[in-house]
Amino acid sequence: MKAMIFAAGLGTRLKPLTDTMPKALVTVGGKPLLQHTIEKLKAAGFNEIIINVHHFAEQIIDFVEANRHFGIHIEISDEREKLLDTGGGIKKASPFFNDNKPFLVYNVDILSNIDLRKLYAAHMQSNFPVPKRQSGHSPLATLVCSERQTSRYLLFDKNDHLKGWINEKTAELKSPFPDFDPRHYKKLAFAGIQILHPAIFQYMAGFPDRFSIIEFYLSICNKEGLICYIPDNLQLMDVGKTDSLQEATQFLNQYY
Repeated sequence: MKAMIFAAGLGTRLKPLTDTMPKALVTVGGKPLLQHTIEKLKAAGFNEIIINVHHFAEQIIDFVEANRHFGIHIEISDEREKLLDTGGGIKKASPFFNDNKPFLVYNVDILSNIDLRKLYAAHMQSNFPVPKRQSGHSPLATLVCSERQTSRYLLFDKNDHLKGWINEKTAELKSPFPDFDPRHYKKLAFAGIQILHPAIFQYMAGFPDRFSIIEFYLSICNKEGLICYIPDNLQLMDVGKTDSLQEATQFLNQYY
């Protein structure tokens, strides 16, 4: 199975650590975040991984090579010339996903107890009619979500299909559906983990090099099946700030 790890970000919230290293190599519990992520994916059966790089890219490349690619096939998607955001990063890596099979996308700064095998199986078993694709009835994307408190939510209907987005602090609302009323939909927080089908790239063709994957989803959710997946007892931590590193170590001790 194939996967992509987002590791290109500037890691500004982890300064001053990221003044001299990429956030992917910030150490938690004795190991860099990237190593935790690779080992989690490998344990779940993902044996072909592509990692996007930008900030201190050479350090990530050297780390992967020094560890002999962790015994699996690992490639690099080089964004050193231009940081492409989440959607653009996936689009640039599209040649890697050439087997017409769904693939995982995982943020390097996310720690979680999610069972990735169950996530992949849930995506494959989802019953959403897609006559355009050879894959049968799996959705174009399955987004891992939770009911945690945040200011920005994805909005799903009773069948778990994505319909819109809301920023509750600013009251900004986004949806391709006319007269969209957010009160009729459930609010969920995106966890930064997702399964995508390669057919997604046909919709990305008209997009610029740099774009957000959430903005992209919101532009096509009236055309394709984009569904949420809420794992049982999901525990998730975004290792975003230096003061969260000690808490992240405790998280690892409990769930890894």
